[in-house]
Order: sequence, then structure tokens, then C-alpha cells
Amino acid sequence: MKKILLFMLLTTSIGFAQKKAVPPSPSSSLDTIVLAGGCYWCVEAVYENLKGVQKVVSGFTGGTVKNPSYEAVSSGTTGAAEVVQITFDKNETNLDEIFKVFFTVHDPTTLNRQGADVGTQYRSAIFYKNEAQKKVGQQIIQALTKAKVYDSPIVTTLEPLHQFYKAKDNHQDYYEKNQSLPYCQLVIQPKLKKFEKVFKNRIKSKN
Repeated sequence: MKKILLFMLLTTSIGFAQKKAVPPSPSSSLDTIVLAGGCYWCVEAVYENLKGVQKVVSGFTGGTVKNPSYEAVSSGTTGAAEVVQITFDKNETNLDEIFKVFFTVHDPTTLNRQGADVGTQYRSAIFYKNEAQKKVGQQIIQALTKAKVYDSPIVTTLEPLHQFYKAKDNHQDYYEKNQSLPYCQLVIQPKLKKFEKVFKNRIKSKN
């Protein structure tokens, strides 16, 4: 609870407060960001419920093998990470809020590990496509570090995005398709509950 309160105060003070919708601009209002925060099924499930997010695709990036398979990435030998590519509407959300969710629902202080998932493929990372995204990522890491929100140092890396490879279809929307499985109930659901508690006013309405 202490960390959640500190985080909410911090994000408000440095401009991470929720934005009100603004009229659409003449140019496209859609943008993308690629994030790694452990198993991509967990991260995907959270962002699919955030207002303003139009699409979430699970996949891989950051490695040396072209279009790697899930099995190859899981071996930890490719250098690639499990990631999600998030497409969002800048009129409904922004990088500030997306990063705020990111640093709330995963542990950015455990090197190459999230819970029982261990290996470089589960590292905490922001894959930026331009200097603007890199700058926002640096700012939030610096702010969280300065505020001592976590007991241990943040190990989240900032890496340039070179190529995103989509995972196979049976790896997409994994939680929605497999909610009764033990992994979904024991690992993904607690992250969703934390997200819903902190961002209760930013959850998409169920159709």
C-alpha cells in the first residue's frame, strides 16, 4: 500500500495524472510503444483493459535471431524478450499513463526475472522507437528512483526498437481464451486485480 500511495503521489506531481480527452487532431492520433515486463501474457491482459488502448499484440524483440519462435526465445539463447506492442489513441491516453501502468503491475527491480519466470527473455525493458519515447522513459525511471518508490534499484533497460516479431495466433489474447488455467488464475489474475484497484477509473467498459 505504501508503494501504491507513493507512486500515485509521484505520478501526479510530475504530470502523470489522467488526461481529459481532447478533440482529434487532423493527423493520426494513434501511436505504438513496445514493452517487456515478464511473460507477455500478463502484460497483454492488463493493457487490453486500459481505456485508450486500441490493440495489444504479443511478440518478441531485442534479440539476434530473425523472427524467432516462442520455443527459441524461451531457451534464453536468442537475446530476445517477450514483449507487447501497444497501439493507443493519444486523445484518450498517453505514454505517461502507459508507463504508469507498466511500473505498477510488474517488478522493475528484479534482473531478468518476474516471479518464477527467469531469464533475459523476461527482462524489464522499454523498447523506444524515437528519442521522445526514450526521454519519457528516462524521466519516469529517474523520478521513481528519486522518490525511492522501490526498495531496490530499478533495472528496467531502455533499448532501441529495431524489429518487432508477432507471436503465433495461439499466443494472442491468451488470458481471455484460457482464464480457467492455473497460470492465468495464479499469475495473471493478481496483476489484473492490482491494475483494477489502482486504475479503477481507467478500465474499459465491458461490451
